[in-house]
Amino acid sequence: MWREIHRPVVSARQAAFLRRRRLRKYTVCAVQIILLIGFFLLWEIAAQRGWIDSFLCSRPTEIWATALEMAQNGMLWKHIATTLWETVVGFVLGTLLGTLTAVLLWWNRMISDIAEPYLVVLNALPKTALAPIIIVWLGNGQTSIIVVALLTSVVVTIMTVLNGFLQVDEEKIKLIRIFGGGKWQILQKVVFPANIPCIVNALKINVGLSFVGVIVGEFLVAQAGLGFLIIYGSQVFKLSWVLMSVVILAILAALLYEAIALLEKQILKKRAQ
Repeated sequence: MWREIHRPVVSARQAAFLRRRRLRKYTVCAVQIILLIGFFLLWEIAAQRGWIDSFLCSRPTEIWATALEMAQNGMLWKHIATTLWETVVGFVLGTLLGTLTAVLLWWNRMISDIAEPYLVVLNALPKTALAPIIIVWLGNGQTSIIVVALLTSVVVTIMTVLNGFLQVDEEKIKLIRIFGGGKWQILQKVVFPANIPCIVNALKINVGLSFVGVIVGEFLVAQAGLGFLIIYGSQVFKLSWVLMSVVILAILAALLYEAIALLEKQILKKRAQ
């Protein structure tokens, strides 16, 4: 009874606003799905009618048939698992190492000032150019591929997280100092909690960067993985393998991104409570 009496009342204007928001959300989702289906449908029709060369561009039905065949014999799952494992390890290590380095640079401003020009140069340097050197140093195994993936994300993480640390409200830091808190308390109570969304955003960025590093590494040395399928398929002119791998990579990247977005929602929900 008490709950019924104290149930929040939504005005007609608020209800209309909520309906418009839901309608917009469903409309955006529907248009995205229609565009995706339309793209694949147009691709299939163009290949069947000879508007494009199906040998060079393949077609969705052929890609689907190839995926089913490779899934049935287990080959596809092996390649997906290999690439997914290397990517997840690479971007998690890149985020952890980058965040810890950002904490060190925030803690000691002299080290930060010394490292700044080197970070700028490393950020501008194409990390994939280092892949052949890493492979020579570490050998042609999974370790080299994971290190390449780590290198593509760690510098971006350092700069992103450090920038967030440096932009924390100075008044909150002064308040901690007034009450006798040191740097550890400032980091623990103010700086780190304020930058959790920044770290999650770094994770989102690192998903794509780590996929790039893993695929480049697999191009060079791998015997398994989607990058291996792409390079091998292009060499033997099995373009359906290449395009199937690209489509799967896009799906994996989207799923990992959504997983991180879900993690972000859970974190923000707990902080709001």
